[in-house]
Amino acid sequence: PALQDTQGTGVVAGSSQAASRTEVGLVYVAAVMQGLALVTFPAASSIFTSPDGFGFDSTRYGVMFVPQVVFAILAAGLAPKLARRWGLRRVLLMGFAGDFAAMALLALSRLLIDVPDTAFVVLLIATASLGLGFGATVMALNTYAEAFFPERADRAVLALNALLGVGTALAPALVAVVVALGAWWLLPVAAAAFVVVLSGVAVTQPLEVAEAAGDGDAPRSIGLSELPRRFWLYAASVFLYGFVETMNGNWAMLYLTTERGVSVQGASFALTAFWGMVTVGRVLIALVARFVPPRWIYLGLPLALVVVFQIAARVPGETGGILIFGLAGLACSGFLPLSISFGGGEFPRLAAVMAGGLIAFYQLGYGFAAFGIGPLQGLLGWSFATIFAAGSLIALPLAVVAALVIRRP
Repeated sequence: PALQDTQGTGVVAGSSQAASRTEVGLVYVAAVMQGLALVTFPAASSIFTSPDGFGFDSTRYGVMFVPQVVFAILAAGLAPKLARRWGLRRVLLMGFAGDFAAMALLALSRLLIDVPDTAFVVLLIATASLGLGFGATVMALNTYAEAFFPERADRAVLALNALLGVGTALAPALVAVVVALGAWWLLPVAAAAFVVVLSGVAVTQPLEVAEAAGDGDAPRSIGLSELPRRFWLYAASVFLYGFVETMNGNWAMLYLTTERGVSVQGASFALTAFWGMVTVGRVLIALVARFVPPRWIYLGLPLALVVVFQIAARVPGETGGILIFGLAGLACSGFLPLSISFGGGEFPRLAAVMAGGLIAFYQLGYGFAAFGIGPLQGLLGWSFATIFAAGSLIALPLAVVAALVIRRP
C-alpha cells in the first residue's frame, strides 16, 4: 500500500519504504563531499601558518576552528527538532547551504591574503558555515543510512562513514596538488561546485524516511533531563574520540613540518595516510563484523590508540610519519560510526536525537583539541611531541568508557 506523510514532517508512516537508487546514491556521495569540505581547512594548515600565506601563529590557527565547533554543536542539537518540523530533506539542504558558503568564503579569502586580520574574520565566518553544514548534513546522512537499511544499520552507517573518510583522505592529497600548482583556492571552488550539483539532485528526490510501525509516537523533541542515562556514556565516548581524532587530523601536519623537518608535501601524504586508513578501517570493520562482534572491535580501537600516540611522539621523519599516522587512522576508524549505530540500535525511537546529540559531543571534543592545543604549544611552550605523547592520557579513559558502553543491558 502507498505510504503517506500525514504530518508533513518528511517521516512517512508505514511498515517499510524502499529508497530509490538515486536517493541512496545521493546520501552516500554526499558523505564524500562532506568529508572533503571538513578536512579542507586543516589540510591547508601550511597556507594559514606559512609566512608566504596568511602568516597565522598556532594560537590563531586554533581559534579559527572555534566558530566551526559552536555552529556544528548548535546544528547537530537542533537538527532532529528541525527534521520533525521541516522534514529531514530540508535539514540536509540547510547543511549543503552551509558547506557551500564555507567553501566559497575560503576561496574568496585568497583576495585578502595581504590583509591577514581581515582575512581571519572572513575565515571565522567560513568555519562557522562549515560547522553548520557539518552538523546538519552528517546528522541527516546518518539518519537516512539507518532508515534505508534498517536490517543492516551497523554496516550501513559504517559504509556511510567510510565514504565520508574517502572525502577526508582526498582533501590533503588534493591540497598538495593545488599548492604545487600555486592555486590552492581551486580546491574550495571545486568543492563548492560539488555541493551545488548535490543540492540540485536533492531537490528532485522525495528523501522520505519510512517510520517503523509503533514508532509514530517517537518524541518530537526531548530535554536533557529526559535523555536516557546511557546517552551520557555515548556522549563521553564520542567527546573523547573527537579529541584524539582531531589531534591527528588538525595538528599532524604542523607537528611534522615544524618539529620533524618533514616537507609540506610529505606531511600532506602523512595526513592523507591518516584519513585514508580511517576509510580503509571502516571498510575492514564492516567486513570483519560478520565474524568478530563489533563491541570487541569498539573496545580494541582506543587501546590501539594508547600505543600509537606513544610511537607518534617519537616518529623519526617522513616515512615514519606516513606509517604511524596511517596506523592512527586505522585505530580511529570505526569508533564514531559504531557509537552512532550502537546508540540508534539501543534507543531506536530516539535514533535522530541520538545521532544529532552524539555529533554535537563529537564536535565539542573536536573543538577542545582544535583550539586547546594551540595555546599549549604557542603560549606554554609544550612541544608537539609532548602533546602527542599526552594523547595516550585521553585514549585510556576512552577505552574505559568504551568498555562501559559495550556492557549494554
